[in-house]
Amino acid sequence: MVLTIVALAKELMRPGLVLFSASTILLATGIISSEEMLAGFSNKGMLTIGVLFLVSEGVRQSGVLNRVAQTYLPRKRRKMVSMIPQIMIPVSIMSGFLNNTPVVIIFAPIIKKWSENLNLSSKKFLIPLSYATIFGGMCTLIGTSTNLVVHGLILENGYEGFSMFELVKVGGFIAFFGTLYITVFGNWLLPGKKIVFNTKSSTEYKDYYYDIIVSENSSLVGQEIKNGRIKELKGLFIQCINRDGKVMEVRKGTFDLQANDKLLVAGKSDRLTYILSNDNIKLSGIDLVKGIPKDKLKQYEAVIAPRFPAVGKTIHEFNFYEHYQAVVLAIHRNGERITSNMDKLKLKAGDNLVLLTTDKFVQNWGESKIFYLTSYIRDYRSTGTFWKKWLAFIVLLLMILGTTFGEFLQSPGSVELDMFYFASIAAVLLVWMKIMPHQKYTKAISWDVLITIACAFAISKAMQSSGAAEGIARTTIEFSKAFGPVGVLAALYIITTIFTEIITNNAAAALVFPIALAAAQQMGINPKPFFVAIAIAASASFSTPVGYQTNLLVQAIGNYKFTDYVKIGLPLNVLAFILSMLLIPYFWSF
Repeated sequence: MVLTIVALAKELMRPGLVLFSASTILLATGIISSEEMLAGFSNKGMLTIGVLFLVSEGVRQSGVLNRVAQTYLPRKRRKMVSMIPQIMIPVSIMSGFLNNTPVVIIFAPIIKKWSENLNLSSKKFLIPLSYATIFGGMCTLIGTSTNLVVHGLILENGYEGFSMFELVKVGGFIAFFGTLYITVFGNWLLPGKKIVFNTKSSTEYKDYYYDIIVSENSSLVGQEIKNGRIKELKGLFIQCINRDGKVMEVRKGTFDLQANDKLLVAGKSDRLTYILSNDNIKLSGIDLVKGIPKDKLKQYEAVIAPRFPAVGKTIHEFNFYEHYQAVVLAIHRNGERITSNMDKLKLKAGDNLVLLTTDKFVQNWGESKIFYLTSYIRDYRSTGTFWKKWLAFIVLLLMILGTTFGEFLQSPGSVELDMFYFASIAAVLLVWMKIMPHQKYTKAISWDVLITIACAFAISKAMQSSGAAEGIARTTIEFSKAFGPVGVLAALYIITTIFTEIITNNAAAALVFPIALAAAQQMGINPKPFFVAIAIAASASFSTPVGYQTNLLVQAIGNYKFTDYVKIGLPLNVLAFILSMLLIPYFWSF
């Protein structure tokens, strides 16, 4: 278990392969049987998650989420306390019924473009977007795969699982107070320029950066930069000059430009066309795309997914341009913009690549699983016809209603009218009605997540049968026995939270579950409060970008630093813990 946690934390391999390796070792040493190792692959909770990937992809393909985002976003610049709830509440509601990752992938570029149009910093809204999906996921059985993992483990051990909206008793309060916290304190704690309500404000927020070179015969040579501005470069703010390897900050004071100076400039997304048409300056990397007309070139940004074939290789080793006909202008990693020595930098999942390419890049790779996101500089992409949007919405609504009220319906034969039953019907209907392309149905499923969950069941079983869970549970009880069951509840919540922040949330839930079960059995109490605590704690990942996939996504998109999450997220972790300790014993007795 220790080696597994270390391997997951250090990202030595993909999570599914780490847990599959651990399961194989447990099988080889006789701790689990082959039947116990394979049991997770036929678990209904795991298979339900696989089917829900198809439903989420169908809804995404219909374009209904794009339409919703464009409809509810504030039309005018207002105080942040009124804009944050308007963004977070609808996203939380949608995330209660859809996979969180596609929600962020669709909403992030739209919010990025929207904030630019209103001269606002997108850094104020992208972390709240991720947190909103986490809040929504806490509230329903299908809101996050973690809830279904815990639900499957509960059923496997002979207990009654969660109902569709059972977790809202805790998750709803965390979502409400969490949204309130970000609404009140977000303007101070989130990075980016503070939002001051002033309808007449003409201050432009420049959210895009370009690396340019002053040409040999440029008329800019000898011109004076004053406080980061030069009148010959309209709409661009010079951040620094790289001259012969020496970097000079020019945002304050006066400086003279020289030939071959490399400038980092900030501006709006429309400045790319201006830069390409200006003969006095040259965009860094433009030489590689000489054969392409300048009016066809656009700047795109793509987040590297774990499936990207060049993870662990440099741009030069992989020959990035030959594969994608795109020039890498910069790499955003952990809040840092990297433009120099990129040929020596090994690419990793979560890197945000700034690309110079054409529309063909989006056409070829927009739906690919090797990139999470394809651009936020282009306009909103509208997908799906009017009837497809409505049909997808109706199918999703019927699935939710069926799951919620299935126990009151007449079952055909011995079929159980549960989440798996209605999700399967919804997925097939979305394919039959050509809302989701049948050719791409395998691409919609995150196989690594499913393998992670299936192997997590095997490891969970090994912890029970070997006595490891019982031993850890005894230690946990001994440590917190002075506070009774609530003390053990708090200890299990904290252990799950720590695991979630350093390894995947599904693995964290599966590792702590047998400990919770053994603790309840040793104390002779109802284990349900412990199970609820694990489900909530495994989702409540706010303090780091690595604990939850949506946090990692918006880190790349918003160019956040690790400390940005700690600053806004740690108080939120504490808030979620306090609310859980108060509400779980109230709604579920020991």
